Amino acid sequence: MKELPFELKRMLDALGAKENVPMAQYTSFKTGGSVRILAEPDTAEHTAELMRLIEAAGVEHYVIGNGTNLLISDKGLDAIVVRIGEKMANVERSGRTIVAGAGASYAATAKQSVQWGLMGLEWAAGIPGTVGGAVAMNAGAYGGETAAALKTVTYAENGAIIKETVDKTAFGHRLSPYCVPERIVIEAEFELNDDDGGAYERMTDYNKRRREKQPISYPSAGSIFKRPEGYFAGALIEQAGLKGTRIGGAEVSTLHAGFIVNAGGATSRDVYELIRLVQQKVKEHSGAQLETEVKLLGEF
Repeated sequence: MKELPFELKRMLDALGAKENVPMAQYTSFKTGGSVRILAEPDTAEHTAELMRLIEAAGVEHYVIGNGTNLLISDKGLDAIVVRIGEKMANVERSGRTIVAGAGASYAATAKQSVQWGLMGLEWAAGIPGTVGGAVAMNAGAYGGETAAALKTVTYAENGAIIKETVDKTAFGHRLSPYCVPERIVIEAEFELNDDDGGAYERMTDYNKRRREKQPISYPSAGSIFKRPEGYFAGALIEQAGLKGTRIGGAEVSTLHAGFIVNAGGATSRDVYELIRLVQQKVKEHSGAQLETEVKLLGEF
């Protein structure tokens, strides 16, 4: 990494940024090498200013939340990683509206909304990422999606902090107008409804189904592949006979073929090679081309 400008270094020091941080502790796969600098801003203003300085310096950088949809190279990243996490995790309620910081746990926010007697997010009570990540990728499950309950989004762009009412037509399946690195979600406002009396029961049912059908006891990044049109990725992988297939410590889950898990001691390279093998075998078997949902950072 090239020499950083004085202003950027001063900002990083003020935020208590750390150097040479192993990223395995910040990803749900529990793999990955070290990043040169890890910074965790604590306010909207600090986030916007930090991003402005990084972009002005032309330094390679990445923005992450809980690292639940990431595979980071074992070689690490000669870059600045900006993590939006616990320091920006406030959750507040006003009537039927909930305002959540981008670093808040999406699952915890959903559970809290049900405890407050509201419905509209109960489907999200098992999603492992942050609110910011959920907004950025329009996370969804069990027929629900983030955009449906979103009212406003506050984000940082070009050094400015912008709050706007969302245009729901701008969202798609795992698509959002609030994607990094151009826009960094700071806060999200959800407009919910009064509980019809069944929110807790639905939330409990969704989580029971998740425990029964997904390998949540192993480190993973959730569904590895996007759903191909007209198919289910997990079914295609299972039909190709790939359940239980391993490379190193990475394994195609025997519980749900759409998941690749760290079954013990996996490296990012193991996961990457298993992803490529699955894509090749599924293509040969069914002709379908699987695209990854997980994001790859660094050199593989």
